Amino acid sequence: MTTQTFLLPDVGEGLTEAEIVQWRVAPGDPVAVNDVIVEIETAKSLVELPSPFDGTVGDLLAAEGETVAVGAPIITIAAGAPQGTDAAAPAGPSVVGQSEHGAPIEPEAGGAVLVGYGTGGQVQSRRKKPAVTAQQRVEASVGVVAKPPIRKLARDLGVDLAAVTPSGAAGEVTRDDVVRQASQASVFRNIETPAWPEVREETIPVRAPSAPAPVATSERPAEPAGDREESIPVRGVRKATANAMTSSAYTAPHVSVWVDVDASRTMELVKRLKASPDFADVKVSPLLIMARAVIWAVRRTPMVNAAWIDTDDGAQIRVRHYVNLGIAAATPRGLLVPNIKDAHDLNTRELARALEKLTLTAREGKTTPADQQGGTITITNIGVFGVDAGTPIINPGEVGIVALGAIRQKPWVVDGEVRPRWVTTVSGSFDHRVVDGDGVSRFIADIASVLEEPALLLD
Repeated sequence: MTTQTFLLPDVGEGLTEAEIVQWRVAPGDPVAVNDVIVEIETAKSLVELPSPFDGTVGDLLAAEGETVAVGAPIITIAAGAPQGTDAAAPAGPSVVGQSEHGAPIEPEAGGAVLVGYGTGGQVQSRRKKPAVTAQQRVEASVGVVAKPPIRKLARDLGVDLAAVTPSGAAGEVTRDDVVRQASQASVFRNIETPAWPEVREETIPVRAPSAPAPVATSERPAEPAGDREESIPVRGVRKATANAMTSSAYTAPHVSVWVDVDASRTMELVKRLKASPDFADVKVSPLLIMARAVIWAVRRTPMVNAAWIDTDDGAQIRVRHYVNLGIAAATPRGLLVPNIKDAHDLNTRELARALEKLTLTAREGKTTPADQQGGTITITNIGVFGVDAGTPIINPGEVGIVALGAIRQKPWVVDGEVRPRWVTTVSGSFDHRVVDGDGVSRFIADIASVLEEPALLLD
């Protein structure tokens, strides 16, 4: 029986590696062409890979949580259907792979070749990794969101992740959640809480300038951290975010401003919209009015919607006469900034629908690279975490980012009297190469004006 090897493809984003997030099959499972066999995470998105072969799953050559280079083997599939199954395979694109002897398997004549499926020539052999266990497949089937080290800890402690209540900011299960569940279970079993497992550390090589040799001192050397610390590899979305934020912070000179706002009339408007039949089937929140305010203020200060472009002929400032409104979203995969294309053309109901769709897509981990490209200005809603204000870092390729703080009832002076009002803080950071202080101040003041009096949006 011929064994075919599936090589990690280039999924069309020009990336060189991806992380194995979740296997959808196990050794011995029957698989047909185009059946989803694995979910991978690149620096931009989650991608489901279909099988290019028909047959029986052999070995899983990469473990969940492992980062694999494009072109490396990840799974073997024995050709032909297993006993008791239909041998006929559904029609699908042909791909290039490798046989168990290393010989390339060419696509049939006239068949389409999926982008990057396989590479020419030999690929270095890889040590076989452990296949996913039955427990891992059970955890994956109930939609539990947890990082690989947390899943390992749960297995070591005998904790069913499906029974754990997640406390992470993006709905993920944390280390404390697993330990707490294990402790509670031990009380009912009247046994001691299992010891923390030994955490395997991973060393990531970092190129750094050479430094003088350390000088010997009389201080006692630091003791190994043991199981008191955990090393989390930086990869995928977190790696891409770190690179982008570092580049932005050290390239664009940031200037930050903020202002307190009486948002009582905004809260009244949100209440009325929620009660309106026209908005009965869509979510309405203060973020909707904030988004309308930003779009309105951009029209009055277009430079905040521009971009700094370095060319061979010198730097340019490109002003965009449209608004692709980015919304920073905290997801189990990390920080994503999808944007609403041509948000300036949408009315209030259409914008509310777009915000709701963007949020749900991000939470489900289905935000595509196209959703994150082409943004012109960004809003980050830090108020949902109870934060009042901040100095956010500009999204690369943009000039400004605005933060909406928590909306709380506070004492506020109105007509010489102190009254309880709904108060929030609008803050933001801007590229000082493009926008001067007066433009930044005018832009933030315009947003504040709309939140104080939403009727301004009627002009």
